[in-house]
Parts: sequence; structure tokens; C-alpha cells
Amino acid sequence: MTETSTAPPGLGRLNKDHPRYKWVALSNTTLGMTMATINASIVLISLPAIFRGIGLDPLNPANVSYLLWMLLGFLLVTAVLVVTFGRLGDLYGRVRIYNLGFLVFALSSIALSLVPWQGEAGALWLIGFRAVQAVGAAMLMANSTAILTDAFPVHQRGTALGINQVAAIAGSFLGLVVGGVLSEWHWRAVFWVSVPFGVVGAIWAYVSLHEVGARHKGKLDIPGNVAFALGLGLVLCAVTYGMQPYGGHTMGWTNPWVVASIVAGVVLLGVFALIESRADDPMFRLSLFRIRAFTLGNLAGLLASMSRGGLQFILIIWLQGIWLPRRGYSYESTPLWASIFLLPLTIGFLTAGPLSGFLSDRYGARRFAVGGALVSALSFLGLMVLPVDFAYPAFALLTFLNGVGSGMFSSPNATVVMNSVPAAERGVASGMRMTFFNSGSALSIGVFFSLMVVGLAATLPATLSTGLVAQGVPGGVADGLAGLPPVGILFAAFLGINPIAALLGPTGVLSSLPAANVAALTGNDFFPSLISDPFHQGLVLVFAIAALMMVVAAVASWYAGKRPTDELSRPHSGERLGEEPDTYALVEGEPANDDTGPLAHVLGFPTAPRDAS
Repeated sequence: MTETSTAPPGLGRLNKDHPRYKWVALSNTTLGMTMATINASIVLISLPAIFRGIGLDPLNPANVSYLLWMLLGFLLVTAVLVVTFGRLGDLYGRVRIYNLGFLVFALSSIALSLVPWQGEAGALWLIGFRAVQAVGAAMLMANSTAILTDAFPVHQRGTALGINQVAAIAGSFLGLVVGGVLSEWHWRAVFWVSVPFGVVGAIWAYVSLHEVGARHKGKLDIPGNVAFALGLGLVLCAVTYGMQPYGGHTMGWTNPWVVASIVAGVVLLGVFALIESRADDPMFRLSLFRIRAFTLGNLAGLLASMSRGGLQFILIIWLQGIWLPRRGYSYESTPLWASIFLLPLTIGFLTAGPLSGFLSDRYGARRFAVGGALVSALSFLGLMVLPVDFAYPAFALLTFLNGVGSGMFSSPNATVVMNSVPAAERGVASGMRMTFFNSGSALSIGVFFSLMVVGLAATLPATLSTGLVAQGVPGGVADGLAGLPPVGILFAAFLGINPIAALLGPTGVLSSLPAANVAALTGNDFFPSLISDPFHQGLVLVFAIAALMMVVAAVASWYAGKRPTDELSRPHSGERLGEEPDTYALVEGEPANDDTGPLAHVLGFPTAPRDAS
């Protein structure tokens, strides 16, 4: 059973039936999504400045866990909680949960900007309040798409969801740029930037948004929520600790705790599925996965999120650890310049994303989702064969094409998924979609980091030993350093740090070498040149798998976009899928016959006359 909220308009609000209300909802949710995803990636490129700011040595093995939790904690919390908050939105009001998310986000941003301590205490403060910030972000992510789906008619929904999805993914790209620029000024500015947007957005959402969608009568499925949160949380925690060395192994995948966490997490997710199949009012309806567009669309979105997250991680290592230092950039300035040299990626996405959302309303979503996935796959293949010491125009072109492909794919993918479910399930469907989105981002770092370590472990020890001996380092010392886990070397490259001086300093070797050799060992070129060939081994493996992921995403998108007539009549919890006129509307061969609001005029497209019906 559903009910429709008819809350009266508050002071300064547009009435929920006002023609411009939907654009108010779009602008506010776009701000929320952009802010949330900027903060998911802003730390990715500004970690060197943050670690220097709180006085924490990133090369100390004891501090590796702080680094990983700073990176992955935000993604883990959002991945675990978005389904719960989507369900709460269905039960108690999507706007209510969304507004609370803005408030939590704003308050935690203030706390992050005021971190009072240094060292480990400062790191724990940042990790803790990043987790609180992620709770607010999960509330925003889980309900923004559902709010838009409620506010917009079907013939404009692709444009609206496209803009919102572009904002979400563009935020992850913009976070790299914003983080690079602000960390060059002051490390606290990385957290300051969220405060004014969070406060203004929270006030604006409270005074402008209405509950206009269907609200589901029921209760929160507490056993299902607990089983899901613990299961997914254990799996993602295991991925985090699996990236750290264990015993004599380069990584921790043989660590009994990691293995036990993965097994326990998978078992709990199985228990969750069992609970949901029997619950009177489940956290989400497993029957949604009988909808082909929902299942295949989310599969494609997960693969795209994994490949995109892996790309960002690898490109930062490539630029900060190798390419920029070899061109004379100081290690301290590499985050800023890496963000600048990655601008073609962001520009490509921002160019293709809104355009794809607009055109998919008129010509169907499938061709754009498939085409975007294939363009991304081709760009990964191009990056795979690009030399490590590349010419920048070729790099810029390939990253621009990757951004274009990602933009072409994202909007239609979101539209297919959200249009495939009944109105009363939009909140939880939005939460599920964001779970796949955030889980993909978290898993991408674990998967691609592990693949890169495997590639480095095969060739780095011999290369490092040979290079050190060539500069006069005694063979015993060189072999000892070459036997260290490659995880530390990879983190040094990721953070834009030259570790040679730190590694050789305790041995006393540098004081006994000629000045020319010391200058070579600690200069900008030795370490990047040393790891270039081993890095390329891992690079080829990573980009080949990313390309394969996008090909699979293209296939899934092709079959998700077809209109399955048998599913339109399948009963679903007392409703018929397709009972509403908007269900499955945006599919191949069903262009909308309506204007698309202000976006059409901004982009300069001709508008179609409004259908009288």
C-alpha cells in the first residue's frame, strides 16, 4: 500500500505542482550529489599534504592502515548504508532523509576542518569524522535520484537523471582537481571547502523541497539491515587489509583474519538474502532482480564504477610518482600538477554527460550506454599500449576519450535502472544503485592495487637491486632493500614521494658514497626511472582487465535496454510492473515527444512540440 504526501508548501517554497519546482529539486540534488562525490575523491590526491600537515610519516609501515582507511573509509560507509537510507526514505519520506543528510554532512565537514591534533590522534580524528561525513553522504546519495524520479515526468526524466548522474561522477573527477589545488595552498582547505556548500545546501533543501512521491507503509527490516551492513562491511574491510603485507607475503590475502572476514561476509550476505526472501517488509525486494533492466543495468554500473575508480588510482600513481618528477616537478607540487594534467578526463566527462542524458530522452538509452562503454574500453586499450614516459598530447586524447565514454554511459544507465522499478520502490532502488556505485569504487582500489602489486613483484626486486648497485650501493644492502614488499614502493609513488633517501638513510650508505651518486639516488629521476618498467608490467594488466570490464558492461547494457514484454505484466507485491506509465519508458525506439526544459535551450537543441495527450 502506498500513500502520497501532500505536505503544504513552506515559506519561500514553490508549490510542488509549480512547473519550475522540478528544476529546484534538480539543482539542489545536483549540488548534494556533487558535494558528496567530491569528498569521496578529494582526499585521493591530497593525501601527501594531509600526512605532512598532521605530521604522519606515510612510509612508516605502521601508518599504512591510516592511509588506507583515509582513502576507503568514506567509500565503505556509503556503500554499506545507502540501501538502508533509501529504504528509510521510502518509509518516512525521501526529502526528510535527504535534508537530514545535508545537515549531518555540513556538521561533520566543520569538524573535519577543525582537527585539533597531530600524528596518530589527528589521523583517527580525520578517519572518524570522514565516516560521519559519509553517513550524511549516504543519505544524500540514496534519495536524490528517487526525489528526481518523483519530481520529473517520464519524458524529461532522462535529462534530469542524466544531469544528476553527471554531477555524481563529475564530482569524483572534480575532487581530484579541487584537492590538488587546495592542498597546494593548505591541507585544511581540503576540508574547509565543504563547509559553506554543506550549510547553504542544508538550508536550501529544508526550505525548498517537498514530499511529492509515493510513501510506502511498513516498518524497517532491522535483521536484514544488520545482516547486510555486517556482510558488506566485512568484505570491504577484508579488501582493505588484504592490500597490506602479511608475514613474508607481499600482500595480506593469506592473512587468516582477511580470509575469515571474506568468508563471514559472504555467509552474512547469503543470510541477508534468506531474510529478505521471507520478511513481510524487506529492506529491498529480491524480486526487483527479476527485472532484467534493473539487474543488468546495475551490473553494468558496478563494472563501470570499478574501472573508473581503478583508472583514477592508477593515473595518480603514474603522474605523481613517475611522469611529473622525471620532468623536473618537485614531489611536493605533484598533486597540483597531476590534477591539472588530468583535466582532459574531467572535460570529456562534462562534455558528454549532459548531452548523453538529453539525447537518450529522445532516441533511447541503450545505444548511448553501449557506445559509451565501448569508447571507454577502447581508451583503456590505448592507455595500455602508451609508453610510461608518454608524450602528453596522446595521454590527453586518451583520457579525454575515457571521460567521453564514461559520460555517454552514465546518464542512460541511471535512467534504465530507475525507470525499471515501481514508484514505491524508487528510494530503495536508488540506494541499491548507489551501493553498486560506491562498492565498485571501493573494490576498484583493492582489485587494481593488488593487480599492480602482482605486476611489480614480478620484476621490481631485480630492477631495484641492479639500479642501486650501479650507483655504488653495496650488494647486501641493495638486495635487502629489493626484498622489501613492493606495497611501500607503490604507496610512495601514489603519494608522490621519493623513498630512496628514507630507505638508505638508516643504513649509513649515503654518507659513504660520492656526492654525484648521492645526488643521483635522491634526485627526481632515479626512482621514477627505476620503477617505470616494473610499473608498466602492472599497468598493462590493470588496463586490460578494465577494458574487459567495460566490454562486459556494454553487453549487459545492450540486453538491459531491450523492452521485455513479459516483465511488464509480472506481478510485484500487489502491483503490476509497468502499471505506471513511466515504467520502462525510456528504452530503444521510444523517444520522448516533449521539450526538455531549460537544458534544451542551453545546449542549443531544437525542441519538439508538446504532445497534447
